[in-house]
Amino acid sequence: MTSSRRPPARSSAPRHPNLKLPDVLDEIGMSRSAFYRMRARGKAPRCIRLPNGQIRVRRTDLDTWLEAHEVHTA
Repeated sequence: MTSSRRPPARSSAPRHPNLKLPDVLDEIGMSRSAFYRMRARGKAPRCIRLPNGQIRVRRTDLDTWLEAHEVHTA
């Protein structure tokens, strides 16, 4: 009798998508050059550089960054 191997079950927890840079720029209303300047100063949301050189931003990191830059008016 041979045992059939099953791949491990995937977690049912929702995955947080990694956003492509054009999607991030569209959401925050910023040009690519302004984003890269801000990134060079360490003021941009945390980024992931893929082996192919593309940049991704985790949805949670972008949301956290946006919340940190909210302006509360009274």
